[in-house]
Amino acid sequence: MYNSETPVRAELPSSRQLLRSTVIAAITAVVLLTTVVLPADYGIDPTGVGRVLGLTEMGEIKTRLAAEAKADAAATSAAAPATAPAAAAVPMASANPQSSPAAPAPGPVAQAPAPTAAPVTTQAGVTWRDEMSFTLAPGVGTEVKLKMKEGEKALYAWAVEGGVVNYDTHGDGSGRSISYVKGRAVPADQGELVAAFTGNHGWFWRNRGQADVKVTLRTGGTYSDIQHVK
Repeated sequence: MYNSETPVRAELPSSRQLLRSTVIAAITAVVLLTTVVLPADYGIDPTGVGRVLGLTEMGEIKTRLAAEAKADAAATSAAAPATAPAAAAVPMASANPQSSPAAPAPGPVAQAPAPTAAPVTTQAGVTWRDEMSFTLAPGVGTEVKLKMKEGEKALYAWAVEGGVVNYDTHGDGSGRSISYVKGRAVPADQGELVAAFTGNHGWFWRNRGQADVKVTLRTGGTYSDIQHVK
């Protein structure tokens, strides 16, 4: 009924050929895992190839975002049950109006002022080399990096208009990484950034609010280049 020929035994791959193909496939998978997958997804770069290809930086950003999201979720879940006892503590009104004195009329309730953006403070004697501004939509993050040598000092001042941000002042390079300081729901910051090693050092901001915010950054001091990583 069919004209197709059944392959003869000599045409089938031998056990040695199958074993060789399996070994090659396994080696290829390990190479891809160590040079591409681990750097791009987890920021782990045992060979250094991922940093050369720019994959390690992407993995480090992913890791920071995941840790930040986990911290925000934990803070939200911890704050929710804390408000429940307050509602239960309100006494119920008596069914008999003559058995309890009349409650005084409620007075005006003071409301906390809405957060306002702190202006970028000009530090005395500082000559700013660069200034940049960028808008972050809700849930969006961005990064600015300075190329610095070990021991070099950069002065900075940044502020947020329209809300607050989470941030991470960090550095990476030469197979090393460091987080200098982190903050949540911060409207502004300023100070001096001293490079712990030669590489890229700067800031990562993320807008966890419900509206767009504008971040303005001013930098001065000693660094060879500045780059906005979108």
